Amino acid sequence: MRLKHLSARTEKAYVAWIRRYVRHCRLRHPETCGAAEVRSFLQSLVIDRGLSASSQNQALAALQFLYREVLDKSLGRLPDFARAKRPPRVPNVLEPEDVAAVIAQLSGLPRLVMMLMYGAGLRLEEALTLRVRDVDVRRRVLTVRGGKGNRDRRTMLPETLVEALSAQLLRVRAEHLRDVRRGGGYVRLPYAHERKMPDAVRDWRWSWLVPATRVYVERSTRRRFRHHLHPSTVQRAITAAGLRSGINKRVSAHTMRHSFANQLLRAGYDIRTVQELLGHADASTTMRYLHAMERSTGVRSPLDLLPGLPSAISLD
Repeated sequence: MRLKHLSARTEKAYVAWIRRYVRHCRLRHPETCGAAEVRSFLQSLVIDRGLSASSQNQALAALQFLYREVLDKSLGRLPDFARAKRPPRVPNVLEPEDVAAVIAQLSGLPRLVMMLMYGAGLRLEEALTLRVRDVDVRRRVLTVRGGKGNRDRRTMLPETLVEALSAQLLRVRAEHLRDVRRGGGYVRLPYAHERKMPDAVRDWRWSWLVPATRVYVERSTRRRFRHHLHPSTVQRAITAAGLRSGINKRVSAHTMRHSFANQLLRAGYDIRTVQELLGHADASTTMRYLHAMERSTGVRSPLDLLPGLPSAISLD
């Protein structure tokens, strides 16, 4: 998986599914198992454990990777199995007034991250892994590197955030210089950059835009590293802000990205433009947001057509 540069989250998920598969096979080596065992495992996920279609599909992808890339063994055509259906879902989107209400309940770095997700259509992981060098305030451009599918893309930097991001860049630089004076200031670099550019590990341009509050010490080298803000910190903050705002919708980090796409389509931007900004490989993924564009179905309810019924109904 690392040879193919799969993401750390994919690696973690695949390893977990393969472990569950081995346990399902009663600790037999996967090489001694085959399509029948894979079919039995995938069916048990739905029938016995009640998992969703997406979980079953992810487990299937992990096992196909195991047999194809690791064991160099073809599973062939899998026998028919109880496959969970994935029904179409309408993305959960917020109106601009609701987004403003949630933002008003946030402060500090979680507020900045949420505004980046809503203002630039970023995924949570993409917003957290922005580095100083990825922010071009003058050109109003953000560069997302190694996004989903390991693809790079550019998106807009909201005019509203220019001042806040400029101040954040200064704070990051000052914090980095303090870390360096204390013997730290190290940052993780992607792939082999640390070996090819040894000085870059303490270059502030490689620092995270939203750094964590604490540093950690690497056991082997005793170097003091500072990671980016943990995703759970932002997720919990946004969920709590949604509750405090009194909105009757579920508010999560990914809701901001859905709302970003919805607002662009309402403003008349074409699907291709929105697809590029979101980083979707397939336009059909972007098309889902068309279903959430309208405020209602456009059909008038029969209840509204009843003669003599007042417009406001009291339940008392």
